Amino acid sequence: MRAPIGHFDHASPAPDSLDDLTTPVADAVRNWSGSVPADQIVYVDTDPEWADTAVFVQHYGQELLERSANCVVVAGKRGGDTTLAACVVLSTTRVDVNGTVRRQLGARKASFASMDTATGRTGMEYGGITPIGLPGEWPVLVDSAVVDLPYVLVGSGRRRGKLLVPGKAFAELPNAVVLEGLGVA
Repeated sequence: MRAPIGHFDHASPAPDSLDDLTTPVADAVRNWSGSVPADQIVYVDTDPEWADTAVFVQHYGQELLERSANCVVVAGKRGGDTTLAACVVLSTTRVDVNGTVRRQLGARKASFASMDTATGRTGMEYGGITPIGLPGEWPVLVDSAVVDLPYVLVGSGRRRGKLLVPGKAFAELPNAVVLEGLGVA
């Protein structure tokens, strides 16, 4: 299935848009090895002012809300150890940090990572963090509802731009764990 790019003025296969991506995201696209071909990941050029999901769907169409996902960085702590992980959930839900995430990471306490930690450790811009191109040792927790969609709109690593990614590709990311109930209403 091809990406539904009709909503967007400027869209192109991500491998043709490497200069528009942050270095870790561009490297991940360049070295893509999943069953979904890299050219089925589409880069959509957008105004950075529209990076936040609510503003984005207001501009491009409310129907995109059901096909959009957020990627957030969390920190799980146990004793003196901290584990950073990414969580990918539909934009209509929130991450179950104190339940599903905490249990999955084996943490005593889990919380959202600070903006400085999230951007510093990912090499991505706040408001544009994507699960594609994250540090290889990080768990990538993905809500099963994301994987079930034909295409999902997610950050591109920058506030300018989004990626349209086949849902099943999220399950193939390094260290991906697909979980029921990661996103809650």
